[in-house]
Amino acid sequence: MSGGNGGGGSPNNSEWRFNQTLRNVQGMLKGRSFPGKVLLTRRSEPLSPPEYSPRTENDRYDFEQNEGSQEAERQASGSTTDNLNTKKSISPSTSSVNSLPDAQGIVSGARATDSARITKFTAELSRPAVILDKLRELSWSGVPPYMRPNIWRLLLGYAPPNADRREGVLTRKRLEYVECVSQYYDIADTERSDEEINMLRQIAVDCPRTVPDVTFFQDPQIQKSLERILYTWAIRHPASGYVQGINDLLTPFLIVFLSEHLEGNMDTWSMEKLSLQDVSNIEADCYWCLSKFLDGMQDHYTFAQPGIQRLVFRLKELVHRIDESLSKHIEEQGLEFLQFAFRWFNCLLIREVPFHLVTRLWDTYLAEGDYLPDFLVYISASFLLTWSEKLQKLDFQEMVMFLQHLPTRNWAHHELEMVLSRAYMWHTMFKSSPSHLAS
Repeated sequence: MSGGNGGGGSPNNSEWRFNQTLRNVQGMLKGRSFPGKVLLTRRSEPLSPPEYSPRTENDRYDFEQNEGSQEAERQASGSTTDNLNTKKSISPSTSSVNSLPDAQGIVSGARATDSARITKFTAELSRPAVILDKLRELSWSGVPPYMRPNIWRLLLGYAPPNADRREGVLTRKRLEYVECVSQYYDIADTERSDEEINMLRQIAVDCPRTVPDVTFFQDPQIQKSLERILYTWAIRHPASGYVQGINDLLTPFLIVFLSEHLEGNMDTWSMEKLSLQDVSNIEADCYWCLSKFLDGMQDHYTFAQPGIQRLVFRLKELVHRIDESLSKHIEEQGLEFLQFAFRWFNCLLIREVPFHLVTRLWDTYLAEGDYLPDFLVYISASFLLTWSEKLQKLDFQEMVMFLQHLPTRNWAHHELEMVLSRAYMWHTMFKSSPSHLAS
């Protein structure tokens, strides 16, 4: 996978990523076992403990809040990370065969130190031409929030890697978006076909339903921006047109690009603080990034959505391989994976996790690049198997209700990092052994 291989598929980088993930998950799952019958026997090379540098003023408050919340989560769950960081190595674990093997050296949580990561990101972004493989490798484990707008534009190929071309390209693409809005959206209904009128009406109905539990999205100006972007995108992509769920996919881009212009918590944001030019530029960036993002999964939103149906089938096969007991229980109860997983793939889990975690999840999505559809299967399997034990005690109706209202409301970064790390390990294990999965 693009994000997993990082440096363009180099074996050394792949080996390093695998070992680092083992260490990361060991820190979070010490003493716990994975669902299913997966046994990891691979050992990592010795690694020196990370050096912890004090934060600087340049680290920005938002990244501190993000990382600070993760530290609080670790402390609340009784983590002994601080004590472990003082040791140079740990002795091998003697727990059950399904638990992760210990690794020498400690990596605290899912990331290294704040300042160390920021230094790496800054160094990469300061190059005359950004090396996208390295940027993907860094971004897979999370992007500092105040760097997200620039990094997302680069990862999606909207902004060019060459720094001297970047401003000119963005200016041209933003003007092109304005022209598209003028041509397709800012016209009378008499100039639209019946199909276009119906599509615009459906978008207008869906916009107020977008992230309904986040007050900011109920702002009339936000809903009008959503409507303009979605309708313009749909008209310019007639193979799919507008499909319910695409409105959800637009929201991470909107929040990230608004954050360049609005400070503080999203609950305090006001569109009145933005100029018309700011709004136009934000909409343009959202439009082009959404277009780039969906280019690699067009058949997810064409008639009958065959791309999503393929992913659901592959999820069923993967769950059977990893957790046969849960797979058998689901089958015995007559529950079809389409009944719950279709929405997961259609909205990319945006409706299943707290909204404050969505942009972190999308850091990994964008780092995966063209390999995202494949990796989504592993993320969804990891997500589902979080509740394997619980689900096996439920009957059909109880499973349906549980999966429609998953207990993720109080999730924080710790839980999300667990899901992503498990998904990465399973993907690393199975991608080289396709015969382990049904074709």
